[in-house]
Amino acid sequence: MYCHNCGAQLPDDSAFCTKCGTSTGLNAVKPTSTSTGPILAPSGVQSLKCPSCGAPIAPKFGEMVITCEYCGTGVTLGSQGWTNIQKQTMLSLKVATEDQVNAIIVPMMDKGLLHRHLHEDSKQEEMSLTYVPYWIVSVSARTSVVATNETAQIAQTATTAALMGVIFGGMGGGYGGGGGRRGGFGGRRAFEGGFGGSNPFAGILGLKRIRIMAWGMGMGYGGYGGGNRNAQQMDENYNFPVIALKALTDFQPRDYQFNLEGRELFDISKLPKGVKILNGDISEDVAKSQAKTLVDQLQSQKAHAKYHMIQSIHTDSDVGDVELLHVPVWFSKFDHKGNKIVLVIDANSGSVINSFGL
Repeated sequence: MYCHNCGAQLPDDSAFCTKCGTSTGLNAVKPTSTSTGPILAPSGVQSLKCPSCGAPIAPKFGEMVITCEYCGTGVTLGSQGWTNIQKQTMLSLKVATEDQVNAIIVPMMDKGLLHRHLHEDSKQEEMSLTYVPYWIVSVSARTSVVATNETAQIAQTATTAALMGVIFGGMGGGYGGGGGRRGGFGGRRAFEGGFGGSNPFAGILGLKRIRIMAWGMGMGYGGYGGGNRNAQQMDENYNFPVIALKALTDFQPRDYQFNLEGRELFDISKLPKGVKILNGDISEDVAKSQAKTLVDQLQSQKAHAKYHMIQSIHTDSDVGDVELLHVPVWFSKFDHKGNKIVLVIDANSGSVINSFGL
């Protein structure tokens, strides 16, 4: 490692620099707070030193979230400049071999009569394991829903229609003898309420009577029953994952939760040798905004799945703590007669994060 004060190369277990005496930080407890640390370098810097081991860090164009290749310390570009990521965690690798991945993929690809031998008939184009950074954003959502009881609405509409038929039928029977040209509704005068032609208000009063009866039966002018509206509240708390790379936004989870109970503090020494750790180019502030938008969409989706006749819906969301989670991910790509199939596998739980082309 390197001294972050003078840049001298040091043994990996050095607690202090042998050249200038500066502490290397190995004898200090790493903080786990989400509070913003001191500014390490301004936003326009081309290179900087790792705040933990002092190794040189050279951000590539567009990168905003960087993990030190030597010690695993993370730094992120904020509104004021580069700062240390105080809360950085990881999920352990449990699905470590391609055979384990295929044991998950093959049954999924061959599921159903239409997909028989799909895996066998497809050409594998990629099978790669990578540690992908996700911003885990704490979001509390409160969704207010005004919905119509569909079963009650259908029953009420049917009852209303039947009663209206009786009303009109009764009018028809009371004028015109129920037959001839004036059977059924009994012609124009029956629609006007069955009053004699000498009454100038017959049409108005008759139509008003019908409207009042229809409203009383719950039909209303807009077709919605006054007693069928139900106000519902859907409250959910999310640890919502936002992928930290623009190039991988097509694989953004929509309704997927990582096994956060099994996460641990990020330690690069525990990662398998040769596995690539990706840096990110989506900032923490952008991740918070995206998480809020995606949670709003998810709440709306859940509401429409639960209530089929929604009259209004509104969601209020509060964004809380944020941490950077490194997840081992398998990317598996196939070609089946020109059709591209992509599966994204959580290598910690063995679950499918995303699938395309199936």
